[in-house]
Amino acid sequence: MLALLAGGSSRTSSSNKLAESENAAQNSNNMSWGNELWDQNENLAIHTNRGIDALDKYANFLRDRVAIETEYAGKLRRLVKNYQPKKKEEEDNEFTSMQAFRNLLKEVGDLAGQREVVSESLQLQIIAGVTLLSKTLREERKKCLSDGASLQQNLTTQLSSLDRAKRNYEKAYRDSEKAVDSYKRADMDLNLSRAEVERYKNVMTSKIQQSDDAKNEYANQLQKTNNLQQQHYSMLLPAVLNRLQELDEKRTRGFREFIVGAADVESSVAPIIARCMEGIVKAGESINEKEDTFKVIERYQSGFTPPRDIPFEDLSKCDPDSVQDSHYSNSTSNHLTMRGTMSANKLKKRVGIFNIFGSNKNSLTADGQKEDFSDLPPNQRRKKLQAKIAELQQKIAQETNARDGLMKMKIVYEANSSLGNPMTVEGQLNESEHKLEKLKVDLKKYQGFLEKASQVPVATSSPQANRNQLQNGHRTSRHSNGSADDHHDDGDDQPDDAGSLSSSSASPESGLGTSHTSLPGSGQGSANENAIGEDTYYETEVETLNPLGTCKALYPFEASSEGSIPMNEGEELQVIEIDQGDGWTRVRRANNSNGWDEGFVPTSYIECTLYA
Repeated sequence: MLALLAGGSSRTSSSNKLAESENAAQNSNNMSWGNELWDQNENLAIHTNRGIDALDKYANFLRDRVAIETEYAGKLRRLVKNYQPKKKEEEDNEFTSMQAFRNLLKEVGDLAGQREVVSESLQLQIIAGVTLLSKTLREERKKCLSDGASLQQNLTTQLSSLDRAKRNYEKAYRDSEKAVDSYKRADMDLNLSRAEVERYKNVMTSKIQQSDDAKNEYANQLQKTNNLQQQHYSMLLPAVLNRLQELDEKRTRGFREFIVGAADVESSVAPIIARCMEGIVKAGESINEKEDTFKVIERYQSGFTPPRDIPFEDLSKCDPDSVQDSHYSNSTSNHLTMRGTMSANKLKKRVGIFNIFGSNKNSLTADGQKEDFSDLPPNQRRKKLQAKIAELQQKIAQETNARDGLMKMKIVYEANSSLGNPMTVEGQLNESEHKLEKLKVDLKKYQGFLEKASQVPVATSSPQANRNQLQNGHRTSRHSNGSADDHHDDGDDQPDDAGSLSSSSASPESGLGTSHTSLPGSGQGSANENAIGEDTYYETEVETLNPLGTCKALYPFEASSEGSIPMNEGEELQVIEIDQGDGWTRVRRANNSNGWDEGFVPTSYIECTLYA
């Protein structure tokens, strides 16, 4: 019941307020400045001036706001630019958190654009309109005040004429009264002659005539003044004041329209800003911590298994001749890098004789990796090869489309020579065919790399088994058991020798000469022992290399080419030459039948422990 009463009272109050507002509007329509404020000309002039000043103040407010909006938009754009991912950070773009951040930056850039739209719209639509309206109102007000001043001056002039006519009438009336009194006294005075009395009579008549003329003039000026005053306050001045009223209403109406217009400008971009906010929320919701975790695993997973337990070495049961005098650390002195090779920051690469056979088997990519990515762990290598194959397939598709387009153009030119010369397309078509053929060759090559990489036990590239040493026209080759055989070369065998050297220069283990990491006394010839430009080379002694440490096979390896030796998972070998960045390590194992087996194994397949 109370709720009903409260609802009824609120409805009654609303109805009363509505009725009051309607009555006020009706009364305002019947009221005007010319009728109600006929005597407030000065106050109305002050009021209209203050109103226009308020309009100018609003224009200045909008200008300051436009400056703030422009500065805000500019700072947002600089903020977005400063936080754009750098080129070195592009590899992190696969994570959902980084993708969300990039989308966030894009939405913030769109927000900056909307603030610029608001700034430009306020400048072109609102501020320009306010400035024009203020200028127009000031001109109209000045004219109204000038007309009002002119009307007031005319009324003042007429009132002055009336005042003068009244003063003249008053003086003439007093003079006529004095003349009448003088004539009466003269007429009653028996001592005056008839002529003197007649003179007083004439003066009296003249003064009475002057008084009557002044009276008529005063009456005429009074009538003119009253007519002018009535016209001034009933027609002329109200017209001027009503013009001031219209001017002020125009200003007030413009004020309302400009405020609403500014709000409309803001509202027009509100849906776009709302969509930007939705985009930011969507970007945030797109972050998936599990997916990012999986991508981290996918990026850094090497495919290796954790190292097994280190076996106990009972020195009392070992052969004294095989025990080194120096002690070595159980932990590796040089840790493996993420690519599976030993950190070679302080190690030099092998240098071939004359420093011309020291190039790697595979050319390096722009980021310093091998062409077949054999220096990477198995999983990372397959991922890189798959990405390279996808890139080549895309380039092949693009080049195929370009070639097809050139072929169609050539057919059109051949059908209608006026359109162009077919020979101009021939060169481009040949170039496109050449590019396409090269891309297909590269694709086949990388597909072969991927096929080999998928076969984990088999190495994708082999070391150079023939560490050629030239001796007085002989070629000495080191076999896997460490022995050396001499092959006599005659003139017919020279092409074969050249081919052997070429293959050696393309190998990761290429080059003749002393390895910078081998211990002194290895017996390998150095570049200093062979003078550049000589026709013959001196034979070097082949000595057994001292072990640098031990290694343990993490995976089984089958020797697929000369120079490499097989190994079983968990087998322990001696390291006689460490990896120099080419992905291969030279090892040795004891062989009961012929002493020792030496050769190269992939560095990523072993775990090394060097002597201290």
